[in-house]
Amino acid sequence: MEFQTGYERNLETIPVGELGIIALKSCETLGQKINNHIVEWRQEREHEHSGSPLLRSYARPSYLINASVPRFGSGEAKGIIHDSVRGSDLYVLVDVCNYSLTYSLCGHTNHMSPDDHFQDLKRIIAAVGGKARRINVIMPFLYESRQHKRTGRESLDCALALQELVKMGVDNIITFDAHDPRVQNAIPLHGFETIQPVYQFIKGFFRAAPDFRVDPDHLMIISPDEGAAGRAIYMANILGVDMGMFYKRRDYAHIVNGRNPIVAHEFLGSDIKGKDVVILDDMISSGDSMLDVARELKERNAGRIFLCSTFGLFTNGLEKFDRAYEQGLFTSLLTTNLVYQTPELLQRSYYTSVDMSKYIALLIDTLNHDGSISDLLNPTARINNFLEKRRNLNR
Repeated sequence: MEFQTGYERNLETIPVGELGIIALKSCETLGQKINNHIVEWRQEREHEHSGSPLLRSYARPSYLINASVPRFGSGEAKGIIHDSVRGSDLYVLVDVCNYSLTYSLCGHTNHMSPDDHFQDLKRIIAAVGGKARRINVIMPFLYESRQHKRTGRESLDCALALQELVKMGVDNIITFDAHDPRVQNAIPLHGFETIQPVYQFIKGFFRAAPDFRVDPDHLMIISPDEGAAGRAIYMANILGVDMGMFYKRRDYAHIVNGRNPIVAHEFLGSDIKGKDVVILDDMISSGDSMLDVARELKERNAGRIFLCSTFGLFTNGLEKFDRAYEQGLFTSLLTTNLVYQTPELLQRSYYTSVDMSKYIALLIDTLNHDGSISDLLNPTARINNFLEKRRNLNR
């Protein structure tokens, strides 16, 4: 297994329970990659308690547990666990954004919505029936995370969902780049981790552009709006470069599609002329805002533009990105494989996929041993080591 300098991970302890990974159909591909990493590591690892009966199933050909959620003709469903989970330390993976899955509803074909995926997650937890030693949910895109606060007479869906999961017996919830991490206040006595894939993105920049240069004279990190400023500040500080920000000037006298329309994007920051620019956000939904920001940066004579987002939803398709790339608005687009990626997206020449499977496998492997994941959650040492290696290669 690859270890970075500064890592101290005690994996010689007895695991919490027999490891089990339930990858719901929405997350099958990612789940298989995670399983492959852990299988390889545990077959190579020489555990000091390998002779203990408690570790009789420590190294196995697979940790995936067979589970399914069949549906009736009415559209209703049930969760079924096909393997034993008694005493297991379970990790349930679900991608609530995977709209590619369908089911039959009274003869009509329905695409699965986030609500459907969340219900399936609860069905599987219910099917476990309290027999597992511990249940951990890995939900990369946090369900209803965009409805995290109340600005009127509104429902607080994300908080309700988190409370529902812990009431069902979930011990830990792991998510990535939550829209607002403060939503964890809804379950203050339970485990909740929101992780930013900064380290993986930095490696992705060098794959997308091998001549990528990290210094204040050649690079700047841009937040497309005030909400994304925190993650942009963190990346800029860790890379030692400048940060800029756009804020959206809205027309509060009108409402279009439930929102106040954006009148203009105003820029706050130093001169970006000739610099490479990373536009960093948590998600690309329609992509309009990010492309508008790229257009504004090009008008300010920015160099190469890298669009970078944890979740690439592309709710209105890829055509506008194709046109923008042809017009030279951006050089590369990077998103993770934490949510469903269409075959069309993976075929785009400007697209770089950031694989998170190894990182999630490290988290699962460490948590199964009841080890600390603090070093895994803080990527500073890994980023510094990676950049130092890149600098040595260029000397």
